[in-house]
Amino acid sequence: MTRKTDRRPQRLLRLPEAGCCKAMFRRVLRLGLGPVLPNRGLRTRRGGFTLDWDAKVSEFKKKIDSILPGKQLEMMYDTSHLPPEQSDVVIIGGGILGLSVAFWLKKLESRRDAIRVLVVEQDHTYSRASSTGPSVGGIWQQFSMPENVQLSLFSINFLRNINEYLAVVDAPPVDLRFNPSGCLLLASEKDAATLENNVKMQREEGAKVCLMSPEQLKNKFPWINVEGVALASYGLEDEGWFDAWSLLHGLRRKVQSMGVFFCQGEVTRFITSSNQAETPSGEKVVLRRIHNVHVKMDKSLEYQPVECAVVINAAGAWSGKIAELAGIGKGLPGTLQGTKLPVEPRKRYVHLWHCPQGPGLETPLVADINGVYFRREGLGCNYLGGCSPTEEEEPDPANLEVDHDFFQNKVWPHLVQRVPSFKNLKVQSAWAGYCDYNTFDQNGVVGAHPLVVNMYFATGFSGRGLQHAPGIGRAVAEVILEGHFKTINMSSFLFNRFYLGEKLQEYSIL
Repeated sequence: MTRKTDRRPQRLLRLPEAGCCKAMFRRVLRLGLGPVLPNRGLRTRRGGFTLDWDAKVSEFKKKIDSILPGKQLEMMYDTSHLPPEQSDVVIIGGGILGLSVAFWLKKLESRRDAIRVLVVEQDHTYSRASSTGPSVGGIWQQFSMPENVQLSLFSINFLRNINEYLAVVDAPPVDLRFNPSGCLLLASEKDAATLENNVKMQREEGAKVCLMSPEQLKNKFPWINVEGVALASYGLEDEGWFDAWSLLHGLRRKVQSMGVFFCQGEVTRFITSSNQAETPSGEKVVLRRIHNVHVKMDKSLEYQPVECAVVINAAGAWSGKIAELAGIGKGLPGTLQGTKLPVEPRKRYVHLWHCPQGPGLETPLVADINGVYFRREGLGCNYLGGCSPTEEEEPDPANLEVDHDFFQNKVWPHLVQRVPSFKNLKVQSAWAGYCDYNTFDQNGVVGAHPLVVNMYFATGFSGRGLQHAPGIGRAVAEVILEGHFKTINMSSFLFNRFYLGEKLQEYSIL
């Protein structure tokens, strides 16, 4: 059998003649761009901006030039992963605090797209995020400072009406799985008077909290051992826990729909200008203003300078490092110039255990006298909990490995003492996360730096950033847009207190 040979002439790929360039260019525009309006930016689904009309034309000209005779074929450099060259606000840290600031900046702007916001996050998996990793998602109003009570009340209103704030068209609603089982704080004889005074203030602020004697406590929660307990406070409304990851992803989805631009990268440098000034006390200081933020791309040596007007330091456990990059704390000790941002990473453990004989469905989030806490997790006799180590026991924050002996030696004995049925618990899993620990007074830092005049803080909440994020974000946005706090007066949380040595006294810290 003879195979027929295809004798049709072969077509050769030919590059266009230079004279065909104009017609080809028109064809490319017709096929590639479609109908657009000249001199207007193109919106993207992710909320950013594409190049304008002139830039599009320039891009296609370069592509056509690259395939003309005598030209070397080359691929256009892809810049889609780079942040914009200019942004009104750069937020360093894409965790819940940074996202909350972004949300309120866009929510409160005078008109849509009036403010361009860039969020820079180094870890898009959020495995190192201080506001989610070590958190059990608790929210309560039982604090000793009025501002912290007000933040909790603001946040619970935000969370209860979450889809009025975070709803996105054609997207499923945010489900925080809020569990309103309340929080129970136990106090010894030594701390009973403080607890009683705190509850009085909390009620004045509008919180629904009651005091319980050991007898009342035992009647309400028969599974608890009241030995050593002189007094307890219990949240009757708007306390419990929620899913931190759902809040984080709900905020991220919402701010993207509002036009916030995201970039995965690391801030490595600030370009600043400076001038001399003198304080009322006669101290000479250097005022700095940040003009450019250098963002190093993930797994790359390249960086993008971003010109900006405002920088938000919401970098969580690493916000101290970011402050140092801006020159904060690099002066003589004891001076305002030499005052550091006292926020550093601390490692915290969360343990999940199973106990079929454990407390039932009405179990609140319990904070014991010795700092051990726990809450129910789901419907299958599972519980979450842990405790903060002492200064001497602080684990090495160089990694996120879990020290299982810590639970065995420091947590479990106290759990069994308070809840005898936990004697037969079985640990199912454990994980570690970073806390943005404020070594000065374990309270947050909000507002502008006195010397780096366009750097603002939203950090240092030492484990409470998650539950207070909605109120903190609004407070920072108000200072930037209005020049002062409006909804909640957060003046006590300004950076200046570190220089003045004025510690905030918050006794109800888990």
